[in-house]
Amino acid sequence: MPARGRPRSPDAQKAILKAAYELLLESGFDEVTVEKIAERAGVGKATIYKWWPNKAAVVMDGFFSAAADRLPVPDTGSVYEDVLIHATNLTAFMVGPEGRIIAELIGQGQLDPALMQAFRMHYIQPRRSEAMLLLNRGSQRGELKANLSLALGVDLLYGPLFYRLLVTGESLDHEGVKGIVALAFNGLRA
Repeated sequence: MPARGRPRSPDAQKAILKAAYELLLESGFDEVTVEKIAERAGVGKATIYKWWPNKAAVVMDGFFSAAADRLPVPDTGSVYEDVLIHATNLTAFMVGPEGRIIAELIGQGQLDPALMQAFRMHYIQPRRSEAMLLLNRGSQRGELKANLSLALGVDLLYGPLFYRLLVTGESLDHEGVKGIVALAFNGLRA
């Protein structure tokens, strides 16, 4: 059965997602409105509501779109190098303005289960899947312990990054990421 209504214009969709992301970084989640997104994107509010059910959905899509563009999955042939690059890129993303947004979304998610579910599904799970792909490749090449739980390996590698961002507030720099990855790989290597 064909879809009803006009299909999404790729240009309008891109403009909406970009506007939502920019406003989120500039003002924070609470200050973003569908009206402001529509104005900046040069579209009507009805266009946004036709494609997204609410402000949270369009703002989250804008954020996740930017995250996917800025966090490529490396394939150097070395699991250690791949994880180091991936974790370093993720850290750079998290210590920038996006980190404040991540903390804000997680905080808002404590009061809004639908928002938290969307955050987990569209931001956390893709990053987790990418990290598991990296570890799986390393496991298949014999670089990691044969009985390694990939899920626990991801937790061991990436948990400290989120812990520092959300709990301790300690800095996350390149040397810190290298130290975390090096320590974790002491327990992961074959």
